[in-house]
Amino acid sequence: MKQSLLHIALVVRDYDEAIAFYTQTLNFTLVEDTYQPAQDKRWVVVAPPGARETTLLLARAATPEQAAFIGNQSGGRVFLFLQTDDFWRDYHEMVARGIRFVREPKDEDYGTVAVFADLYGNLWDLIQRKDAQ
Repeated sequence: MKQSLLHIALVVRDYDEAIAFYTQTLNFTLVEDTYQPAQDKRWVVVAPPGARETTLLLARAATPEQAAFIGNQSGGRVFLFLQTDDFWRDYHEMVARGIRFVREPKDEDYGTVAVFADLYGNLWDLIQRKDAQ
């Protein structure tokens, strides 16, 4: 048996602002943006450069309960982990594009890591693992 995670839903305030952030600021690829008239919503999928399996499904909050979790989907913990093959290249590019890092780069036993916030405040690790070098 082989299984994998296909999409991770990320609750967003607005499709277009989220698409702009993820494609222009984080350099992700827009994989799909399809209107679903039966549900009056869009199916919006983005992926980091070179991603093969797991993608982000940008899901616009449809209720006040969902909207309450925008930017805090994991209760203040790091929510997503963006692995890179060149930490310093990506770190400097992200800083130049205005990404706000909330924890500066640090060398750990497992690799080099820094924590950044997305446009809503969700926390991400940018990480280059030592075993992936």
